[in-house]
Formats: sequence, C-alpha cells, structure tokens
Amino acid sequence: MPPVVRLFYVDDSGAEHTGWVVYAWIECTAAGWRDGLLDWLELRRALYADHQIPADYELHATKFVGGRGNPSLDPDWNRQKHLRSLVAEQALQTIGESRHVRVGSVFRRTNARGFQYAQEAADLYAMLIRHLDERLSRVGELGFVIVDGDGRDASYFAPHRALSLTRRQILEDPFFQDSHRSQWVQMADLVAYAVYQHLLRHPGKTFTWRWYETYLRTNDVNKGPLAL
Repeated sequence: MPPVVRLFYVDDSGAEHTGWVVYAWIECTAAGWRDGLLDWLELRRALYADHQIPADYELHATKFVGGRGNPSLDPDWNRQKHLRSLVAEQALQTIGESRHVRVGSVFRRTNARGFQYAQEAADLYAMLIRHLDERLSRVGELGFVIVDGDGRDASYFAPHRALSLTRRQILEDPFFQDSHRSQWVQMADLVAYAVYQHLLRHPGKTFTWRWYETYLRTNDVNKGPLAL
C-alpha cells in the first residue's frame, strides 16, 4: 500500500516585546482533507446564519479578537467586542472536536530582540520541520507543509533543504497560502493565537487563557505545546 500523506498547515504567533515565539499547525491526512474542510465550512455557514459573518471573511485571530475590522454585515454586531470572543471559542471548539484534524505547536521564549529575535523564530521553524520529519519517519508517512505567506521570506526554505534527501519524509519546499485565501491557514492562525495566549497569560486577556486547555489540548498530537 502507498504511504499515508499528511498535510501540515502552519502559522506563527508571539511578539518580540514579549519574547515568545510560537509556531502552530493544523494537520490532516490527504484522505481526511475533504471531511476536515467540510467540518470547518459548516461552522462558517453557522457564523453567517447567526452573526452575518460571510464565509470568505478572514478570521485573523489578533485582529478579530482585538476588535479590529468589520467581520459582520450587521454594524451593531461589529460594535460588540465580547461577541468576537464567543465566535473565536466556537471556532476553536470546531477544530478541537473534528475527527479529521489534529493540532500541534512548538514554542520558545527568548530575550533576543530585533534581528536576533527573527533568527530565533527562523531557528524554531527549522526545529519544527525536523520534529515533523522525524515523526513522519517513525510511522512511515509522507508530508507536505503549507505556510502562511507569499513565499518572499527565504528563511522558510533552508530547513526543508537541510533534510537528508535520502531519508526525508517531508516532500518539497514549503508551499505558501495567504491566510485570507485559505480556510486551513485561518484555522492554524487561531490555534497559534490560543497557544500564545495560553503561554503568555496577558493580564488584559484573561478570557483567552483557558482556550487552549478547554478546546484544543485533547486534539493535540503532542498533548501540549513543545518547547524546542
């Protein structure tokens, strides 16, 4: 039988001024891709029916939860910031309960700033790729990595090309999808945001602290964020 092919949709979170760097992902098998997307699109249909949020509106966690933009066609809804956190929780619940997707994340905290902080983020991505490749190797699967972005950040390519060509299980360079075009990348963004808030514990965002534990941990392939 041919090996299982697994897709990893990756997005980052964190901030230089806090020192946290987070990469999170949504994963599914190629065979489960259709059903995983159907679970999410069912949520998007419900968000339109209940809140008038169009299915093609980008659910970018930082902007959406922070109250920026006008996600709903109802101006009154857009002015009620607490409704956004309820929608974010509904989205995270959908991800956590889907039988067709899993989540995962890696992180580190650093005192580096500026260029050095960017180097830390690039190094963490490299360690993420090695982690995924080793995991795929153990179970005899193949994988593709899809990253938020337009491909102009060259730091994403080197970790893939550094893998041994004779043994690597992650195929090709990373593929890139802008989050506003990809429902999968938007899911990964929400996971990354929830993990970051779980780690950061910002006193002004206590309502986000429990999101990872409540909705995602049970669907986490590693049972928790990995420090790399």
